[in-house]
Amino acid sequence: MTVSLELHVVELLCSRLCHDLISPVGAIANGVELIEEMGQSMADEAMSLIADSADQAARRLRLFRLAYGAAGNSGSFTATEARTVLGAWFRGGRVRLDWPADVMPKPDDGLLKLALNLGLLAEEAMPHGGVVTLAAGGGNPALSVTAEGPVLNLREEVRQALDGALAQADLTPRSVQAYVTGRFAEQCGWHIVVDAKAPEALRFQLLRRAS
Repeated sequence: MTVSLELHVVELLCSRLCHDLISPVGAIANGVELIEEMGQSMADEAMSLIADSADQAARRLRLFRLAYGAAGNSGSFTATEARTVLGAWFRGGRVRLDWPADVMPKPDDGLLKLALNLGLLAEEAMPHGGVVTLAAGGGNPALSVTAEGPVLNLREEVRQALDGALAQADLTPRSVQAYVTGRFAEQCGWHIVVDAKAPEALRFQLLRRAS
């Protein structure tokens, strides 16, 4: 199945990615300004700020490269790398990743790329933090990503965007990541089902589309 995206969607996705990078990049600039203004007396504090922010920016860029770029389709992209990259994304935040070392989806059919994207959607649905758990099997579902936390909130526009029920012209920076995730799945022959029966858990299941 071939999926096409309008230029509007590409623009929104770029806006979303830049928004996620503004904070750490801005903090690096602030650290440099602090050294310039305060001199050696603030150098140690400023360098710590710069180092932490540079690390955060690098972690985000690495995930974006694999989740949205051609690198995520490469045969060299492994489940171990996907697990490491997603865990690094969550590091220092309110969300913890539970991806057991023995849960290693096959690197084909876009599963690893979708694992990263579904992890981001799970995080977004937990405003007060929680745990993102990944499980995989050999049948249907081939992959499941579960969000568990004190508060779960998957916005309706995000749910509709994931399902492809929103027109591309109606997408916003808040919903574009879900829309692109859903289209990635379609392109690779998958369907994403959202299971929110339990109030404390939200599960994204990746099912093979009927041929």
